[in-house]
Amino acid sequence: MTQAAATRDEILALTAVEQRRLIGRRVLSPVELLEACIARIESVNPAVNAICATDFERARAAARAAEAAVMRGDTLPLLHGLPLGVKDLLDTEGLLTTSGNVRLRGHVPRADAALVARLRQAGAIVACKTNTPDLGAGANTRNPVWGATGNPFDPRLNAGGSSGGSAVALATGMLPLCTGSDTGGSLRIPAAWCGVVGLRPSPGLVTYPSRPLGWSGISVLGPMGRTVADAALMLAASVGLDRDDALSYPAQAADFWPLPEADLSRLRVGFTEDFGFTPVDAGIRRTLQARLAAIAPHVAALEPVALDMADADFAFDVVRAEAFIAGYGDVDPATLGPNVRANVEMARRFTLADRARAHRVQTRIARLFAQALRRFDVIVAPVLPITPFPWTELYAEVVDGQRMANYYRWLALCYGVTLSTHPALALPCGRDEAGMPFALQIVGRLRGDAELLAHTQALERLLAGHPATARAVPDLAALRTPRPELKSLVTHPPVYEGLPATEAGAAPV
Repeated sequence: MTQAAATRDEILALTAVEQRRLIGRRVLSPVELLEACIARIESVNPAVNAICATDFERARAAARAAEAAVMRGDTLPLLHGLPLGVKDLLDTEGLLTTSGNVRLRGHVPRADAALVARLRQAGAIVACKTNTPDLGAGANTRNPVWGATGNPFDPRLNAGGSSGGSAVALATGMLPLCTGSDTGGSLRIPAAWCGVVGLRPSPGLVTYPSRPLGWSGISVLGPMGRTVADAALMLAASVGLDRDDALSYPAQAADFWPLPEADLSRLRVGFTEDFGFTPVDAGIRRTLQARLAAIAPHVAALEPVALDMADADFAFDVVRAEAFIAGYGDVDPATLGPNVRANVEMARRFTLADRARAHRVQTRIARLFAQALRRFDVIVAPVLPITPFPWTELYAEVVDGQRMANYYRWLALCYGVTLSTHPALALPCGRDEAGMPFALQIVGRLRGDAELLAHTQALERLLAGHPATARAVPDLAALRTPRPELKSLVTHPPVYEGLPATEAGAAPV
């Protein structure tokens, strides 16, 4: 490659879009990029524990093949040569996939999940898996197989979840792109607390044929990156009709990449501090108001929006429990973590009448959002009601003086939007009053994901122009000291079983 001299740190400081552009211009070698990522993982991961099983040798072979394709002058796909982290809930062929669960600690799939296969086809190089709570349940990335993931701004604190490993890997530059998934905020929450971008797309836009309830849009897969453009690039490589997915619908990569330009002066913004139904700490309210004040002079309208979220908690209890019992109702309870067991037990208490009522409430909420988004182009709210707390606390028990009813009630700002089925993005913009990353939750029109991305990219550029509202970046020098306490929860270390060692990928980090 005819590359300009650049240090590994300089390479990893580039966005995924910039890295891909340099690969296409023969300035950056896919091999050099991968080696920079591996070196950063080996240096930083012991301090944050974001990376699970690794597949470095197969990734190196793929990077060499990617470089050869560049040198031959081949037509290059969207993600050509970009290392990828895959959340440990998604199957990866030949690479350990545990979902952080003791029952699956030796599970090595023989085939990729549909999204992983699609991203590989788009040129991404699967380098490793990223940590998640046990079976993805909860917004604190910790499990008995791999341990806990620490926040990159302070490893003693919660990184969020359930896509916490992905968010930390991105924030620290270990990887340029990562997959995430979202039921009650699992993409948006860790993105917000780690200072990266996470998009919960419209249900059916990103294929997810393995979800147990094929017609339920409560759980989706989506892209994570350091910038809106990075997320849009990855989304463009993810879309397309999949006839094995009941919700899938046709979409073209060109709909999302390159992103169209949005005119902020015409943007109509509705905002809410709490959606009218959930407690939010005073400091978070003040930080939100400061961000809105920064936006206000540049948009056509910035007005409060009222949405009747009555019975939203009940509705989410039911639809969430419904999904968990569909996936794990027949599994030995002894192999399930406490959060998953709580959902399964809750589901067994609900009646058919409860289900009907919950789905009726969800339908009403979806229509209310649709009506509000005729008046506004986007709705803005906080992602979370509090600043990060220690990862040793399983969940937030109290918010703004109110005790939470269960382990996910503190996530209502996110799951209220989940019920609406509308796409939502976590946009990092500075820090909260505790000095931790803060993000806006920006909600767009159903199946208007490209429009949402364009609007948020325009807001991102505006906010990046001032140090107080620009995306926060962790201090990597503070992450050179390993934190063995993050492994203290490990009671069932991962093991490779089911495939020969040559097919099982590299050993875990």
